[in-house]
Amino acid sequence: MRIGLVAPPWVPVPPVGYGGTEEVIDALARGLADAGHEVVLFTVGESTCPVCRRWHYERSRAPMGQVDTELVHVLAAYEALADCDVIHDHTLSGPLLAAGGPAGQRLDRWGKRRAGPPVVATNHGPFTDESRRVFGAIARHATVTAISEDQRRRSGHVPVRAVVHHGLDLHDYPVGPGSGGYLLFVGRMSEDKGPHRAIEIARRAGYPLVIAAKVREPHEHEFFSTRIRPHLGRDVEFLGEVGGMERHRLMGGATALLNPISWPEPFGLTVIEAGACGTPVVSFDAGACRETVHHGTSGWLVQDIRSAVLAVQRIGEVRRAGCRRWVEERFSSQRMVRQYLRVYEAALDAHAAAGHLPRPRFVGVMAKEASPS
Repeated sequence: MRIGLVAPPWVPVPPVGYGGTEEVIDALARGLADAGHEVVLFTVGESTCPVCRRWHYERSRAPMGQVDTELVHVLAAYEALADCDVIHDHTLSGPLLAAGGPAGQRLDRWGKRRAGPPVVATNHGPFTDESRRVFGAIARHATVTAISEDQRRRSGHVPVRAVVHHGLDLHDYPVGPGSGGYLLFVGRMSEDKGPHRAIEIARRAGYPLVIAAKVREPHEHEFFSTRIRPHLGRDVEFLGEVGGMERHRLMGGATALLNPISWPEPFGLTVIEAGACGTPVVSFDAGACRETVHHGTSGWLVQDIRSAVLAVQRIGEVRRAGCRRWVEERFSSQRMVRQYLRVYEAALDAHAAAGHLPRPRFVGVMAKEASPS
């Protein structure tokens, strides 16, 4: 197949620092190419994912979430990917735009509007009252997928066609010794992610804590200034955003990763990244964590700060080899690719059954392109 992938315009693929969605898109693009498919990734120009890339914006756009920025990005994406057999969109506005407007249609030689390639839309965020309305509209024209069973259970009346857990290219994740003597927090600087709770857990358990977190948005800066900075010291170190091999080294050296979340996280990529590095996780039992953490095998699921402290004190009972094996068996990029290919094939079959004609092959004038490096 010729598969078009649409990434959001906020972070390059792969990300330099924080960017779970972009990490997944990078692994998916490379995995699809390794499986023999032709992949075209619509992203930003500074991306380095080694597949054919097209873009409208040269650089990542900030702040995240600006509607007009994303709309320009996805308009260019659907024009540029019109010659693909299927489009897998990881943005919010792209599938909605394609469903009802010119981004999802073309004129044939008789001047009639024809449907474009079938669209698969993955929701990387939580299902809320607002997003359920959006994805309900998307689902009338596209195949909606979720990233965890917990997320699907919260989808309401949105017809979610498949659940595909995130996957990692495990060659990128060496198993570390866990000999650094510190606990680790990786995420973004927010109340729901819980870096302030990680500080309390680490101090009560008698361990130093290393924090590697994104601080870009105004609310993240405010949270850091008021809730985290006053507590930094010899036993709490803040590194900012850390990506790539440096983050894997940090994970591999940690005694455990702390994941004291207070929201229904749809997946939680850092949890399986830690496991891939052989590092057990102490996580609050929320969102999809029961799917990503195997209690007693890859870490401990806990209910509150007190039980998290007790779990840290028992972390030696969790074997690092077991953490890695748990991820290898369930969260490889090869498994993710196989599952998405089944989704693409089902979308193509439904598209053909509806009598839609394939689009002609052409490159949109708004897009720039780079060949695989």
